[in-house]
Amino acid sequence: MILSLSECRQDTIILKSQNRSQSSASMSKPPIPEETRTAEYLLHKYSAVTGAYDELQEQPGVPRAHWSPLVDSLQQLDRHELESRWENGRRIIREHGVTYNVYGDPQAIDRPWGLDFIPFIIPGEEWALLEAGLAQRSRLFNLVLADLYTGSQRLLRDGFIPPELVYANPGFLRPCRGIQVPSKVYLHLLACDLARSPNGQWWVLSDRTQAPSGMGYAWENRTVVSRVLPDQIRQSRAQPLAGFFQRQREMLFDLAPAGADRSSVVLLTPGPNSETYFEHAYLARSLGFPLVEGPDLTVRDRGVFLKTIEGLQPVGVILRRVDDAWCDPLELRGDSLLGISGLAEATRAGKVTVANALGAGLIESPAFLAFLPGLCRHLLAEELLLPSVATWWCGQAKELRYVIEHLDSLIVKPAFGSSVSSPIPPMTAAMARHKRAEHRAKFVELIEAAPRDFVAQERMKLSRAPAWAEGCLAPRAAVIRGYVANGGKSITVMPGGLARISKNPRDLAPALHSGTISKDIWVLSGAPQNVPEPAPITGETRFIERGLTGVSSRAADHLFWLGRYTERLEQLLRVLRCVLGRAAAEPGAGNAFEHGGLAELAFNLGVLSEKEIPPAGNGELTPRMLHLLYDQDEPSGVRDLLRCIRSASLAVRDRFSGDTWRILGRLDADARARPGRLALASATGLSHNLVLDLAAFNGMEMENMTRGRGWRFLDFGRRIERGMNVLKLSRAAVSVQTPAAALEPVLEIADSLMTYRRQHFTAPQLHHVLELVIREESNPRSLAFQINLLRDHVAALGADVSPASPPVEGARIQALADALRTTDLTGLAVQQASGEAHPLVAIFDAWSTELAALSDEVTNRYFSHSGART
Repeated sequence: MILSLSECRQDTIILKSQNRSQSSASMSKPPIPEETRTAEYLLHKYSAVTGAYDELQEQPGVPRAHWSPLVDSLQQLDRHELESRWENGRRIIREHGVTYNVYGDPQAIDRPWGLDFIPFIIPGEEWALLEAGLAQRSRLFNLVLADLYTGSQRLLRDGFIPPELVYANPGFLRPCRGIQVPSKVYLHLLACDLARSPNGQWWVLSDRTQAPSGMGYAWENRTVVSRVLPDQIRQSRAQPLAGFFQRQREMLFDLAPAGADRSSVVLLTPGPNSETYFEHAYLARSLGFPLVEGPDLTVRDRGVFLKTIEGLQPVGVILRRVDDAWCDPLELRGDSLLGISGLAEATRAGKVTVANALGAGLIESPAFLAFLPGLCRHLLAEELLLPSVATWWCGQAKELRYVIEHLDSLIVKPAFGSSVSSPIPPMTAAMARHKRAEHRAKFVELIEAAPRDFVAQERMKLSRAPAWAEGCLAPRAAVIRGYVANGGKSITVMPGGLARISKNPRDLAPALHSGTISKDIWVLSGAPQNVPEPAPITGETRFIERGLTGVSSRAADHLFWLGRYTERLEQLLRVLRCVLGRAAAEPGAGNAFEHGGLAELAFNLGVLSEKEIPPAGNGELTPRMLHLLYDQDEPSGVRDLLRCIRSASLAVRDRFSGDTWRILGRLDADARARPGRLALASATGLSHNLVLDLAAFNGMEMENMTRGRGWRFLDFGRRIERGMNVLKLSRAAVSVQTPAAALEPVLEIADSLMTYRRQHFTAPQLHHVLELVIREESNPRSLAFQINLLRDHVAALGADVSPASPPVEGARIQALADALRTTDLTGLAVQQASGEAHPLVAIFDAWSTELAALSDEVTNRYFSHSGART
């Protein structure tokens, strides 16, 4: 049987009538005396919206009981103190690099996450009802998916779900029909968007079953708010969130297929260009799972493996953040570059669990909302605890007539998301009011042409929650998102979630994709809570297995190039700082000699073209240096290298601690040109600050990173780049017609000037300079120092290589070390044939070629993945 319109509306009518009675009863209560009203300072501009439920106020000027402790506490702080705290919170968000990419926004991936620091508060007894409803919804959806994908599809045959709603839905993945999942958990994670109607009733607006987002942002919101309002969150007794993530982590272990390593869990992300990539990296780091992209995984013998530099490591569970249709280009979307070829077959063979299961996005269609009450009674023998907003699927004749008759008072949207080929964009169709008759007629014609492609929903006036605006509290439309994790044996609901509010009073509804403001949700408990700052899950679990420990080939590649790019940028900045600093030096007769050598050195280093070499003095050097420092489009300039660093670091964000990421974020922040400042006046200071930021990053790497293979590849890239830079600098010095004119700048760029002065009490001499920057093993900037470290790295990385195929990198490094030790640098330094290149030029070029070859060999061996792990 197909449910009738009256049946779909029955729960709504009952709940409305009940809440009207409750509302009437509350309105009949005597007014609260004037002297008990508090918080005039915060609420002096707060004005309730007519016809909307007010989350904060019971009546004008009187906060609800569960809001009073927070309002009273905030009232004790003056406006300047609150603004200072809000600014501190915004600083934390910037330092943590919390971003959300709104497609089409000019800020792109640099858009900071919007957070209003006034929380959304829900009393414990009210949350208990929401929690029960969310858990029920998770159980119901799993039963529906089980019937449609692996069962006999009795729900279709018995009329509880129209067949067109399934077979015409692009979310129904036919290749996934018949795939069994462990513990019958098709929906490990469910997110529900809820809103409160004017009578105080909570309604579900939509269900997110594909790859629900926002969970990591909710945890980050709690981290920030707990620092901004530490006393208030403790006094309000808000329930902590960390326990939910601990339980979810153990649930994922339980979902591993029989015989698989339960700790072999990975988090699959579309990559740094994803709008919620911050969340993916945040969850991976906090839960302790490797963050992987589709190319990091491969299917062999119907099993999924992670490509690591140690070989192939089996994967048991994939927590996906990629929409299911994109997960397998072999059986699903052939144009996908985000998935793993053969993943559907691996799940069919029972070798890997995908959470959520492939095909779970089917019931994300809003059309299912109309049939949930009947499904709940049939499958669970229960009434639906959390009613859905009134929904009419136009694929039914009676519902279609109702929608057309009441079109002006409903919200019409595609039944199957953005997949409908409609001439009206989905958002326009959803929000347009169709007031004009000609537009209405065209829209009716569009619906009648393909009625099954559309649903209509009741236009609900959302409740208003307090937000900080212009120095006081102001009401904003609010929607909350709750999260449910299902492990088969148990279900857990996050005690809170992610609240979203509109940006301004005119916005009728907030939407995550439009860059709206978020809120932390405080669910109050009955006992005092000690609420520490949320931290990554590091405590012991009931499992003793260790997770995947290998470094993926892609991550190793990005770490290697991150090391090279940071070192390359530092070298360029040292050159620019040296030239600009000497350009600003006090002019004198003795400087002309050095200026000429400096210009020639800059030309030999490649930062000046031949036509840019000034005939005399150094004044003309400055424009070119500023161009390299500030021009966004200069290849291999400062801005270009900063983009390369950002791209490489984003790809391995989950491997860096919060402190390390803050330093990388500071590098971007310090590089921004300050408006109103003279370029030349600030250029030296800018280059100096960026060098310090890079030094801080290098220090964090040396002192805080575990000496695993990831660290080795990061340091390997840096040492190769530094070695090549030393050789390039030395080659440029010996190529100057009068090398003595450029030796002090060379020592300054190589950060070895103070060391040279302590060793020698004379003016710089070429052979002494070369001994210091080439062969002095105790100098961390010398070539010899880099070669010794590279030899250690090659030996450590080659430990897992079988004797049948020993690495050739060690032999190349040893040959380079032998050549460095036996070359007579002092004797060659004093030789100079007139009109010919310095004899050391060919030697330095040969050594640079050897280092470049070493880089290629490492790339081919470790980043172009091949064999399986033994």
